[in-house]
Amino acid sequence: MTSLEYLDMSGNQQESSIPYTFGRMTSLAYLDLSHNQLKGSIPDTVGSLASLELLYLSMNLLRGSIPKTFGNLSALTFLDLSSNLLRGSIPCTFWSMASLRELHLPSNTLHGSIPDALGNMTSLVYVDLSSNQLQGSIPDTVGNLVSLEGLYLRNNQLQGSIPYAFGNMSALLYLDLSGNLLQGSIPDAIGNITSLTELYLSRNQLQRIPETVGNLVSLEVLYLPENQLQSSIPDTIGSMVSLELLFLEQNQLQGLIPKSVGRKVSLQILSLYQNQLHGSIPDAIGNLASLEELSLDGNKLEEDFFACANDTLETVSLSDNQLRGPIPLFTGFSSLKQLNLGLNKLKGMLPKSIGHLVALYELYIGSNSLQGDISEAHLFYLSELVVLDLSSNSIPFNVSLEWIPPFQLSSLLLASSKLGPHFPHWLRNQKCLMDIDISNSEISDAIPDWFWNLTPSVRSLNISKNQIIGTLPILSSKFDHPLSIDMSSNFLEGSIPQLPSNLALLDLSNNKFSGSISLLCAATSPYLVYLDLSNNSLIGELPNCWSQWKSLIVLNLENNQFSGKIPKSLGTLQSIHTLHLHNNNFSGGLPLSLKNCKSLRLVDLGKNKLSGKMPTWIGGSLSNLIIISLQSNRFSGSICSTICQLKKIQILDLSNNDMSGTIPRCISNFTAMTEKGNLTIAYNYTIYDSEALHTEHRPYLDKELVKWKGKEFEYKNTLGLVKSIDFSSNKLTGEIPEEVTALQELVSLNLSRNNLTASIPATIGQLKSLDVLDLSRNQLTG
Repeated sequence: MTSLEYLDMSGNQQESSIPYTFGRMTSLAYLDLSHNQLKGSIPDTVGSLASLELLYLSMNLLRGSIPKTFGNLSALTFLDLSSNLLRGSIPCTFWSMASLRELHLPSNTLHGSIPDALGNMTSLVYVDLSSNQLQGSIPDTVGNLVSLEGLYLRNNQLQGSIPYAFGNMSALLYLDLSGNLLQGSIPDAIGNITSLTELYLSRNQLQRIPETVGNLVSLEVLYLPENQLQSSIPDTIGSMVSLELLFLEQNQLQGLIPKSVGRKVSLQILSLYQNQLHGSIPDAIGNLASLEELSLDGNKLEEDFFACANDTLETVSLSDNQLRGPIPLFTGFSSLKQLNLGLNKLKGMLPKSIGHLVALYELYIGSNSLQGDISEAHLFYLSELVVLDLSSNSIPFNVSLEWIPPFQLSSLLLASSKLGPHFPHWLRNQKCLMDIDISNSEISDAIPDWFWNLTPSVRSLNISKNQIIGTLPILSSKFDHPLSIDMSSNFLEGSIPQLPSNLALLDLSNNKFSGSISLLCAATSPYLVYLDLSNNSLIGELPNCWSQWKSLIVLNLENNQFSGKIPKSLGTLQSIHTLHLHNNNFSGGLPLSLKNCKSLRLVDLGKNKLSGKMPTWIGGSLSNLIIISLQSNRFSGSICSTICQLKKIQILDLSNNDMSGTIPRCISNFTAMTEKGNLTIAYNYTIYDSEALHTEHRPYLDKELVKWKGKEFEYKNTLGLVKSIDFSSNKLTGEIPEEVTALQELVSLNLSRNNLTASIPATIGQLKSLDVLDLSRNQLTG
C-alpha cells in the first residue's frame, strides 16, 4: 500500500496499537485514526511519511512521548494529537515543521515549558496546548506569530506575566489563557489586537484591566472571572461596541459601575458578582436593549434602584448588596425568569405587579425588611414558578383556606415568615417539592397527615424553631431519598422512629423525645455526616452500630439521660470532628478505639460518670484537638505529660475530677495559647447527594460551654477567642509551673480547689490577655 494517499479509519473502536509498518506508506497525504481506543506509543516511523499533510490521532489511549521524528514531516499542515495520554515535553524537533498551520495537543499530560522556537512557526493559524501540565512563562516570541488566529493555553501551570509582544499578533481572533498562574497586569498592548473577538483570562492572578481594552472594538466575549483584579472598571469599556458577554465576577474590583456600560447595545450578559463595587446601579443599564442576564450579587451597591422596562432580560440577580428603598414594580419585564433580590435592605411592601411576571420560575427576595403581607394577587399569574424564597422578612401569608396555587414548586423557602399557627393548607396541592424550609414561622400545630404526602420527593426538610407538637410517624416510610431533616427546637415527643436509610443530616435536638435510640441502627446511610439528638430525654445505652456511619463529622448527644459505657464502635468514626456527649450518665473508661478518631477537633465528655485514668494516647493520637472537656467526671491519676502534644488546644477543662500529681511543666507546648486565634472555630462539611451525584458544602460553627467567672456560658460566634485552662476541684499538688506564663494569649486560668503549694510565679504578670485568674483554696504562699 505504498501508493495509498488517503486513509480514514476513525471511529471504529480499534484497540490495537499503530502498526510500525505505517511508515512505509510514503505517498500518504491524509491519515485519520481518531476516535478509537488505540494504545501503546506513536511509532517513530510516522516521521517517514514525507508526503503527509493532515494527521488525526485524537481521542485515543496513546501513551509515551511524542516522537522526535515528527520534525521530518515537512509537508504537514494539520496535526491533532488531542485527548490522549501523551507525556513528556514537546520535542525540540517539533518546531521544524515549517508548513504546519494547525497544532492541536490539548488534554494530555505534557510538561516542560513552551520553547522560544514556537515563534519560528510563522505559518501557524491555530495552536491549542490546553489542559496539560506546561510550566514556565509564555515566551515573547509568540508575538512573531502574526498569522495566528487562535491561541489556547488554558488549564496549564504557566507563570509570569502576559507578554507585551502579544500586541503584535494582529490577526488573532481567539485568546484563551484561563486556568494558569499568570500574574501582574493585563498588558496595555492587548489593545493593539483590534481583530480579537474572544478573550478568556479567568482563574489566574491578574491584577489590572488596562484602559486600552476599549480599543477592542471587535471583541464579543471578555471573560476574566476569578482573578485578583483591583481598582475600578475602566470607563473605556464602554467603547467595546461589539461586546456581547462581559464576565468580571469573583475579583476585587472597586469603585462605581461605569455609566459607559450603557453604550454596549449588543451586550447580552453583564456579570460583575462578588466584587467590591459600590454606589448605585447606573440608569444607563436600562439602555441595554439586548441584555438577557444582569448579575451584580455580592457587592456593596446601595441606594434605591429603579428597574427600567426590558423585555429581553431573563435574569436579574442583585442579592447580597446594600440596596435600599422599595422593590420596583418590574412592569415590562415579560421575559424575566429569575429574580434575586435577597440579602439587601429593601423595605416597603412587595408589589403585586410581581405576580404578573408570567415567565418567572425563580423568585428570591429573602433576608430583607419587607412589610405588608402576601396575598393571592402577588402569586396569581406565576404558573411557571419553581423556586419561592421570601424567608427572613416576617411577612404574613394572607390567603384563603381554599386557595390553590397556580404553580408547582420544587423549592419553598419561607423561614422566619409568619405562616402559623397552622401548617399552611395551600401546601397540600404541591406535588414536586424537593426543598421545604418553613422554620421559625410561628407554627404551633401538630403535623397534619396530609403533610406527609408532600415528603416522598423531598430532599431537604426544615421545620425547626416552631412550636410543633405531637409524635412522628415511621419516617423511613415517608421519604424516598431525603438528604437533610431538621425538626429541632419544637415540642415533639415520643420515641425516635425508624429513619430513612440514606440521610446525610438529621437534627432532632431541643425537643421532648424519650426512650432509647436503638432504631437508629436501621438507618444504614454511608453518607450521614451530621447527627444531633441533644437536649431531649433519651435514655438507655448507646447502640454499638456506629461503624456503619463512617462519614459522620458532627455527633451531638449532650443533655440527655444516656447511660452505660461509651461503645467501642465510636472509634470507627475516623472522619469525626466534633463529639458532644456532655451531661449524660455515661460510666466506665474511655474506649481505646477513640484514639483512631484522629480528625477530632472538639471532645466534650463533661458531666458524666466516667472513671479511670486519663488516657495517655489523647495527646499523641488526637493531635488536632482544639477543645477537650472532661470536667465533672471521676477521672483519677495524674495529668499525663503526653497531653502537652496538643499544640492546637485552646480550651482544656479537667475540672471536678479526682486528678492528682503535679501540673506538667511542658504545658508551655500549647502553641495555640501563645497565638491570637480566629473569631470562630468553624469548618465545612460536605453532604453527598447519591441520587443527583453532586455535593453540597455547608458551614459548621463549633460551640462549647465554658466556665467564666463562676458561671457557665455557651460560646459560639466568639469561641475561637477563648483560651482557657481549668484544672480546678481536683487533688493536684506541687507548685504552679512557671512555664504557664509563656501562654501569652491565655484569657482564663482556674487552678482553684487543689492542694498546690509554693509561691505564685513572679512572672504571672506577663499574661497580658488574662481576664480570669482563680487560684483560691490552695496552699500557695507569697
